[in-house]
Amino acid sequence: MNILIVDDEPLARERLARMVLLQEGVRVVGQASNGQEAIRLAEKHQPDLVFMDVRMPGMDGLAAAQHLAELEPPPAVVFCTAYGDYAVEAFSSQATGYLLKPVKQADLEQALNHSRRVNKAQLTELQQHPDLSSGGRTHIAAKTRGGVDLISVGNIRLFQADHKYVTAYYGDGEALLDETLKDLEEEFDGRFVRVHRNALVSIGHIKGLVKDLDGQYFVRLNGLDITPQVSRRHATTVRKLIEQL
Repeated sequence: MNILIVDDEPLARERLARMVLLQEGVRVVGQASNGQEAIRLAEKHQPDLVFMDVRMPGMDGLAAAQHLAELEPPPAVVFCTAYGDYAVEAFSSQATGYLLKPVKQADLEQALNHSRRVNKAQLTELQQHPDLSSGGRTHIAAKTRGGVDLISVGNIRLFQADHKYVTAYYGDGEALLDETLKDLEEEFDGRFVRVHRNALVSIGHIKGLVKDLDGQYFVRLNGLDITPQVSRRHATTVRKLIEQL
């Protein structure tokens, strides 16, 4: 069994690695200090199991686990949490869903014995998040002068149309796509919502709505300065959606 350990504290990672290596038939294929690094190493090494710290700077463990659930095949994810993280217990209610810190050897052994593949109940919980609907691609290809860049759909905040081209705005910048907004809306239904005839926004990145003096609504998105306009046609739908987030 291949193991990936994710924790922002080096001493915690090393301690857990030593405990894991006491078990037969396992090896640690990588250690990551944050969620983004965990995703990169998981794509590279395809671990069977990820021990994931919950509270980390940048992308936390819950967000990283959502991305890992999209991998094929997805690794099992066991959260490592302090006593105060009661939300994790509700999030991963099955016995192998989380370990309490400081991790005990007996609990670790139990997690290893029951986590050969993704915990079905845990994966169901992850897929209930609207930004992780199972439909559609996990990456979109954007043509550049140097070739083709692959953009993670989970990192895209906004698709905005301008004539026959669509611009994807994501965490690291923007890219022109040779695709129609209509096709993107159909493919990523449940992950993106139309707010205007020329804009789709990522449900998982919505921060809220702002209203100007003329009564016009605009969407605030995590990690993006652009605030797409909400047309009057879509305003009611968008407001109801945000109330449910």
